Amino acid sequence: MNFENLLIEVGTEELPPKSLRKLAESFLSNFTDELKKAELSYESAVWHAAPRRLALSITQLATAQADKVVEKRGPAVAQAFDSDGNPTKAAMGWARGNGITVEEAGRLKTDKGEWLLHQAKVVGVETKSLISDMTQNALDKLPIPKPMRWGSSKTQFIRPVHTITMLLGSEVIDGEILGIKSGRVIRGHRFMGQASFELDHADNYLTALEEQGKVLVDYQARKAIIKADAEAAAAKIGGVADLEDELLEEVTSLVEWPVVLTANFEEKFLDVPAEALVYTMKGDQKYFPVFDKAGQLLPNFIFVTNIISKDPQVIISGNEKVVRPRLADAEFFFETDKKESLESRLSSLETVVFQKQLGTIKQRVERISLMAGFIATSIDANAEEASRAGLLSKSDLMTNMVMEFTDLQGTMGMHYARLNGETEAVAVALQEQYKPKFSGDTVPTAPISVCVALAEKLDTLVGIFGIGQAPKGAADPFALRRAAIGILRICVENNLPLNLVDLIAKAQELHGTSLTNDKAAEQVLEFFMGRFRAWYQDQGVSVDVILAVLARRPTAPADFDSRIKAVAHFRTLEQASALAAANKRVSNILAKVEGELPATIDTSLLVESAEKALAEKLNELQPKLAPLFAAANYQEALALLADLRESVDTFFEDVMVMADDEALKNNRLALLSSLREQFLHAADISLLQ
Repeated sequence: MNFENLLIEVGTEELPPKSLRKLAESFLSNFTDELKKAELSYESAVWHAAPRRLALSITQLATAQADKVVEKRGPAVAQAFDSDGNPTKAAMGWARGNGITVEEAGRLKTDKGEWLLHQAKVVGVETKSLISDMTQNALDKLPIPKPMRWGSSKTQFIRPVHTITMLLGSEVIDGEILGIKSGRVIRGHRFMGQASFELDHADNYLTALEEQGKVLVDYQARKAIIKADAEAAAAKIGGVADLEDELLEEVTSLVEWPVVLTANFEEKFLDVPAEALVYTMKGDQKYFPVFDKAGQLLPNFIFVTNIISKDPQVIISGNEKVVRPRLADAEFFFETDKKESLESRLSSLETVVFQKQLGTIKQRVERISLMAGFIATSIDANAEEASRAGLLSKSDLMTNMVMEFTDLQGTMGMHYARLNGETEAVAVALQEQYKPKFSGDTVPTAPISVCVALAEKLDTLVGIFGIGQAPKGAADPFALRRAAIGILRICVENNLPLNLVDLIAKAQELHGTSLTNDKAAEQVLEFFMGRFRAWYQDQGVSVDVILAVLARRPTAPADFDSRIKAVAHFRTLEQASALAAANKRVSNILAKVEGELPATIDTSLLVESAEKALAEKLNELQPKLAPLFAAANYQEALALLADLRESVDTFFEDVMVMADDEALKNNRLALLSSLREQFLHAADISLLQ
């Protein structure tokens, strides 16, 4: 079999930078799926991407499918011939369809009978005849939410397409993709190198584009150059560049030939909170801010241009002129906002509706304030500060800075609170109220921040459920799933003595008559239980461990977490499997019992040595277990209960539970009930697999 390297390039107008990697990865994944379906072998496959192209390189691709033998089973021999031994119509029709006579058919013998069989040799198709359709199929499956048309064509793609290049080695693959006929033409950089050139061989794609077209099409190499050059440029001025990966990816997707330059802005702008300046540089201009070793913003920024200039200073000056008005706007907003305190803005919150049924943002912050104070008393935090922070939590929404730069809500509240003379705990709480903002984000740990963050999320969660707008399917417009996970994480990671039932009830009370859903509290609690499962599964906790704890429905997040960790540890013990099976057996036995069992075990009715031993062991452990369960030390408690394995095994081997004597039977059932009750203090381990 012969092998050759394949290149496919789709040349386009500028592709969306935030989608470039996703498009390229999807193109590769879709195309390799097509190769697998076609049973075409290859050694490796990589994607390339630049602002005006998506490309694939497949190395050592088989130039044809392998020949294969396909077995086609016909009718059973018993139905293939009549009583005289002549072929039936069914047999002759099958044979004709396979291009043979019945006499030429083979036989397939199995335990279930004998059938006619034809072994057809299928000659492999040449790869080059398949590539065009495979490419079209791969492009059709790209994640393009809003395809566009161009010119008079009805063809649709994410951006207008200008060239299609499909080369198998040096041979052009014939075909038409997205209305463009395949050829050798590759377009170079818009302003450097050759505007277009012909590619002679698939192997020369990267080199030819770099040397002739002045395009670095290797995405990872381009990204590495930008990162390394930006780090070096920052070090040169004694700083560290903020190379957040999301921005680094976007910049990489914006340039074909990266050139890293350093620029400055006036030091007076450093009087504005750094977050506002950084937001402007990164969000609006795609610049990399620079910080000193102490983490203070420097009056410099690093940017990436797409061209080699004879006079880089011209480009630097141009970018400095562009960013200056944006920074001046931030400065103006900040100076204007300082003239009015956060507290004085409370009245303006009455003009903004949070949700039609749940009232204005002013009513919302009043609820958050009361809720934060309630939580503070439960965790021994300063209730006055928590209430104050809750009251001011949304005032920065009415500032010029946040209206212009919405992502700075909370952050600007912190800065303005400091300027207003609020305590540091209150100021920090205004910033941290939204945490965790995303998966992997840290949770607030300062007591006042914890109170406000919990109150803010609970108000939304209970309120939205209370008006009957719970999330349905994937839709979650109020981000209630994120809010619920945030509440659980804050409680667990800070080991807070809070119960969800109490928190939900208080939030419901604070909403008053605005809630119309009578089952809101029950539904919110069930929603939390669902988030528990999803959260622990994401952490790699096995489902049976989660279900064992969920069966007991603990409603204090920190307590739930302690049980999860304890059961996960118990599951690793040698005795766990036997005790889980025994608990399952006990559960099944007790489920069939009608009427009430004795409240206590009558030792005079313990006649078998095995039941005496189990009762004695259980009686010995109970005084040790009680304080452990009271302290939520489930791991140590389950470790002690693991010592019961031998006694439990012997009991089931030697004792007939369902004795004919009613008193003996009920006493033994009471013993088993007492045994199971001890385990149920932590979880239902009968659910462990």
